[in-house]
Amino acid sequence: MEKNNQQNQSLNMIWGESPPVVSVVGHSGSGKTTLLEKLISGLKDRGYSVGTIKHDVHGFEMDRPGKDSWRHKKAGASVTIISSPYQIGMVRDVDYDHRPEELMMLLPDMDIILTEGYKKESLPKLEVFRSQIHKAPLFKGDKTLLALISDEPIDLGVPRFSGDDGQSIVDFLIKHFNLEKDVSLAQRKAVS
Repeated sequence: MEKNNQQNQSLNMIWGESPPVVSVVGHSGSGKTTLLEKLISGLKDRGYSVGTIKHDVHGFEMDRPGKDSWRHKKAGASVTIISSPYQIGMVRDVDYDHRPEELMMLLPDMDIILTEGYKKESLPKLEVFRSQIHKAPLFKGDKTLLALISDEPIDLGVPRFSGDDGQSIVDFLIKHFNLEKDVSLAQRKAVS
């Protein structure tokens, strides 16, 4: 427990210098991953580096059964890293469910971090809501709600965007978090 408190204190010291974190939340099947794909693509097209964290309370397997890294993990390795010239992946045993703030140290050079999930955290949230799936939004009256993404005319006292309008949501995030870039990625590529 003392080790976790020390980790949290050191992470809190860098929290103020860390990139903004926004959680995309909603009921299962509401379109969170689809929205995240649009946001990632839109931000990247404008020259921003985007980190993502997917929260899965049910656990996951990063590698397919039978692959070498999977076999290493199943044999008892506490940490398994797979590396290639293009990407690195890591699976590590942990003794508790890490909060986004703790995982941010793995993404220090990002302009913004988008998470999928973490409904219970007090992070800024974009809620994706589809009335065909559920009766009401999850975060009505919640102070952490930045915007509602829904095609239904619901007023929660925050901006509302259509799920098809990823560019307007990207504009909103850039303005809200003051992420203005001097030169867009397209402009940089044209000059190169």
